[in-house]
Amino acid sequence: MRDKMRWVWIAGVLLAGVLALGRLTAMQRLSQSELGDPLPGLTDEQLQRFMAGKQVFERVFTPETGLGPLFNSSSCAECHENPVSGGTGDESETHATHFTPPATCDLLEAQGGPVFQQHATPSLEAAGIFKEQVPPHAQVGGRSTPPIFGFGLLDTIPDETILEHQHRSGGRAHRLEDGRVGRFGRKARVASLLEFNAGAFLQEQGVTNALNPNELLPNGHPLPAGTDPAADPELSLEDLLLANDFVRFLAPPPRKPPETRHEARTILRGQGIFFRIGCATCHTPAMRTGPNPIAALDRQVIHLYSDLLLHDMGPDLADICLGDARPDEFRTAPLMGLRFLTQFLHDGRATTVLGAIQLHGGQAAAARAAFEKLRRNDQEALLTFLGSL
Repeated sequence: MRDKMRWVWIAGVLLAGVLALGRLTAMQRLSQSELGDPLPGLTDEQLQRFMAGKQVFERVFTPETGLGPLFNSSSCAECHENPVSGGTGDESETHATHFTPPATCDLLEAQGGPVFQQHATPSLEAAGIFKEQVPPHAQVGGRSTPPIFGFGLLDTIPDETILEHQHRSGGRAHRLEDGRVGRFGRKARVASLLEFNAGAFLQEQGVTNALNPNELLPNGHPLPAGTDPAADPELSLEDLLLANDFVRFLAPPPRKPPETRHEARTILRGQGIFFRIGCATCHTPAMRTGPNPIAALDRQVIHLYSDLLLHDMGPDLADICLGDARPDEFRTAPLMGLRFLTQFLHDGRATTVLGAIQLHGGQAAAARAAFEKLRRNDQEALLTFLGSL
């Protein structure tokens, strides 16, 4: 009975795909937002906050306005720049923790972890500190920059909706210490968008704020005198909320419209293969947001292609632990906007979608094996579908 219901569900999704693709060529260019646009349906006040928040997001900080003394970038947009503000970047961060089996994770916070900043301001360099050093006993993981389009919709998906997918995909929610469900970050360590953005200001730019009022300390040691000229908090609460509204109101990335009927049919066939070989088990095509006082976020369907759950991805991809997530566990990466990426997986080690598929292990190994058994033209149809996201 469960298999029958699963195929009924798949058939319904495919039928919706047929209807959508039938309208796609004629309507998509008119109905979809351009990349970097705000969500449709915002009020004038919300649009004003979106534009003002974009200015904060693109602000270049200096030591006098709060940069550092330790940092990875001087603005949010420095990392989230391609192809527009909110996109991805070519930067790679250094994260490190220490995992003791079976389930003890040391974030190395007393030694500067889990993010080890790779740049220092001139005054800190003059004191002999050029970057943070990773402790020799730590496990290290690189982190590429994810695009953040549609994150406001992810933020409003109810915890219960995420939890409902646990029995379908075999993944597990990252439960935080306070009981909330994590959803942001490569290991779903952060539960809310505001916390995610406030943490990024501190960890990436060294900019203190209302949620993170304490300056980063180089490998846990006190800052040398005179190296932190800006008074804390270095970002006002209003500017933090404006930047959060910019990210919150960023529309999801648009789908690529098919150029021909043949391409439309190929995309549809690739979508069917995506379901048939098990990719959609973890890369859940869509979820609905919960009730929200902002109409643009209220009970909206977001085509995220993720269950937002942790999955064992195998030993070859394992790097660091984080909170309750083991080194081999990662949150299913959302595939929306996949066509705009140039590097893939959590650390950017794959340079093509095909390369990323071939590196899937653990709970994803069966889907990878099923892909490898496909005929060449079926593999190409699946990649064409993914290239439309």
